Amino acid sequence: GSMGRFTVWDYVVFAAMLLISAVIGVYYAFAGGGQKTSKDFLMGGRSMNAFPVALSLTASFMSAVTVLGTPAEIYRYGAIFCIFAITYGLVVLCSAEIFLPVFYKLGITSTYEYLELRFNKYLRLCGTVLFIIQTASKPQSCSTLYTGIVIYAPALALNQVTGFDLWGAVVATGVVCTFYCTLGGLKAVVWTDVFQVGIMIAGFSSVIIRAVVVQGGIGRIVNDSYYGGRLNFWDFNPNPLQRHTFWTIVVGGTFTWAGMYGVNQSQVQRYIACKSRFHAKISLYINLLGLWAILACAALCGLALYSIYKDCDPWTAKQVSALDQLMPYLVLDILHDFPGVPGLFVASAYSGTLSTVSSSINALAAVTVEDLIRPCFRSLSEKKLSWISMGMSLFYGGVCIAMAALASVLGALLQAALSIFGMVGGPLLGLFSLGILCSFANGIGAFVGLLSGFVISLWVGIGSQIYPPLPERTKPLYLSTAGCNISTGDFTSTENPFTTVFNTPTAERPALADNWYSLSYLYFSTLGTLVTVVVGIIISLLTGGLKQNTDRKFRLTKEDFLSNFSWSKSETPEKVEVLNWKPFTAAAEGTDNPAFSHIEMDVASNKNKVNGLHI
Repeated sequence: GSMGRFTVWDYVVFAAMLLISAVIGVYYAFAGGGQKTSKDFLMGGRSMNAFPVALSLTASFMSAVTVLGTPAEIYRYGAIFCIFAITYGLVVLCSAEIFLPVFYKLGITSTYEYLELRFNKYLRLCGTVLFIIQTASKPQSCSTLYTGIVIYAPALALNQVTGFDLWGAVVATGVVCTFYCTLGGLKAVVWTDVFQVGIMIAGFSSVIIRAVVVQGGIGRIVNDSYYGGRLNFWDFNPNPLQRHTFWTIVVGGTFTWAGMYGVNQSQVQRYIACKSRFHAKISLYINLLGLWAILACAALCGLALYSIYKDCDPWTAKQVSALDQLMPYLVLDILHDFPGVPGLFVASAYSGTLSTVSSSINALAAVTVEDLIRPCFRSLSEKKLSWISMGMSLFYGGVCIAMAALASVLGALLQAALSIFGMVGGPLLGLFSLGILCSFANGIGAFVGLLSGFVISLWVGIGSQIYPPLPERTKPLYLSTAGCNISTGDFTSTENPFTTVFNTPTAERPALADNWYSLSYLYFSTLGTLVTVVVGIIISLLTGGLKQNTDRKFRLTKEDFLSNFSWSKSETPEKVEVLNWKPFTAAAEGTDNPAFSHIEMDVASNKNKVNGLHI
């Protein structure tokens, strides 16, 4: 056929991307006197600028799943996915104004240190263990389990379409990633991310520009998408069972991603590494622009995919075996006359992988050193700890490559396990919210809340894996093969390729399956968070939470918010004044802030108002 395969130039471009990443690692291993302390290694010495940190946050958020998966998602379900732009805005606002001030003024390396400061060391252990074994939150973030799939899935998709060597790619990305994480620490991770965001945008742009040229203008792409029903932005159906509607994306999505941005180690670790709190906040807001740009690129790619393949869908016509292979298929289809450009696209997909994996490795190393090693062996010197951090990076890098090998054998099973473990983000977010927003939450309440949130999340999660929701809940849009000139036998199989391991005949679906288990996947986190917060509040009040005195520096205070407006003070980390605090200032602000729950509004008497936040 006319479909190209990979040429020498494509491999050259790909190799260059890996090489530059490795060189950055070597540079930061020796620049500025190297990594003297574990803080230098894990936190970049807390001297980073806002701009590289912002791009780095964007990069690790954007795995290859975004490069390959989001365009296919828009091709299949329409552009309603773009409503996530609103979600990202809300999430960044919450992270910058609620979680960041508290974490930054405490100056912690591991977010779970906070749990010990605020509650007790058992909760810190719970948080750490949950993080290392499963996933810190929605599986876009770090976990040894997830990282295996992050490396393996794009390699497989690209291999099946382009014939790009599968294990060569997996091992190369794994090794390079481990190499620069181990040598350069957080600084190398951040600066390679900056380079990789550039590559990603370049890869996306090349596809978009070429598609616009092929289709003869952007107008035609938009027109095709409109008549194909792909521009379905506004769907205000309040039904929580439907997969993507305006409400599930804005409400559910905000909780899901807040678990990722606000309290997830790999993200928090980076913005705490900024040199001042002002830089940390600005980095989050710049990163928001990056997220929007990448969402726009992915959306345009998805619409271009539809416009080009509207009469002959390669997935139904059995040209590709899974939806995430559509993008590589398109690239080879329209860019095969340009040597090196398909390689650029593959490099951009792998940049996504590299940036996600490197932040995972660094975050896992930080959590292990700070939460497990430092408390146990108090006598270790800083120099030794920095060597141990390097050792941990090397170790987790090896684990990730091993996990990729495991993913190749147990793909579907692992995917199912992940979507279940991805629900852990909700309860953890609830736990941090309790600590930061409720003065009276105590250790017992927090623990019981975490447990109940966890149990409910797991219940819904496992249920939804066993009984996947019906197509009328997910609403896939129509795909046509009318214009195909390939003689393949039957076009009957249009079922979802992501069917999981546990396939049960549709006859025996219990009543729970169609209401409770069909909950939109975005609401799983929301459910976990709300259950954790509500149970935590009730139990804390019952076990005398009002009597305890929590130090105000562990909570969000009015000063944290007001200091946004005084530039002079914001450059120096201000000390919290405990003396002149008037506990009964019932100020008006904060009450109508969407980030705080209105559930307790009527109950809260004057004495439960701390700084005007109804708690």
